[in-house]
Amino acid sequence: MAPQPPSGEGFETGWPVRAGDVDTANRLRYDSVARYLQDIGSDNLDASGLGDTDPFWIVRRTVIDVVRPSVWPERVTLRRWCSGLSTRWSNMRVDITGDKGALIRTEGFWISVSITSGMPTRISDEGLALLSRTTDEHRLRWTQWMRDVAPEPSAEDRTFVLRATDLDAFDHVNNAVYWQAVEDVLAASPDVATITGGPHRAVIEYLGPIVAGDTITLRHRRHRDGAADALTVWFLVDGTVRTIARVLAYQGSLSSQASTISS
Repeated sequence: MAPQPPSGEGFETGWPVRAGDVDTANRLRYDSVARYLQDIGSDNLDASGLGDTDPFWIVRRTVIDVVRPSVWPERVTLRRWCSGLSTRWSNMRVDITGDKGALIRTEGFWISVSITSGMPTRISDEGLALLSRTTDEHRLRWTQWMRDVAPEPSAEDRTFVLRATDLDAFDHVNNAVYWQAVEDVLAASPDVATITGGPHRAVIEYLGPIVAGDTITLRHRRHRDGAADALTVWFLVDGTVRTIARVLAYQGSLSSQASTISS
């Protein structure tokens, strides 16, 4: 992941981790991290004035590198900046650090969209100028990382039931809700500590929208990804993969194996 920009660039905020953000072991959950990324994004738009010119964004991929997890109670600081852009989308980095030692590095591929059509739209001149302050990468392209074909059905398949509160203004399932499903699968998986017990990476790619009324089947498999122990979750609607998520442990440092999942 791209390093932090010089002091004074980007956007910084913070808050305490709440009891509703953690699991039974007081670990900050992935869906909570995803909500934090949404919240700092909204705060960043408000503080910069881009809430008026570039108000609507959807995320296509989120990468979460947990170097050291946040464990409640802890106060976290979030720093957000652009690490690459094109005229309609950008990579937004957010580092989350805690006053008790947490270190979580994230990157999201965000697309500027029109509220009327829901289609990608050009970032304003003001937005491009602001985002360009922290990156020299101005020809960012989308490349899908995970192309794994869903395995055959099994007795471990489960249905993920949507609630009215899971939907956003575009009538799509909010991106943080997908991470709730990942947490649910992890919680039911034996020996999951072999994946999440140390530094690990969690990635999700949204390949197609899931909307109200869709019936979601979660299919997962434990496997090896290179030298890493991994779990992959497929979100299927009517047999079509709409989203893929993967959580994998690192055998060594995060920096030395950061390319594993995208190879």
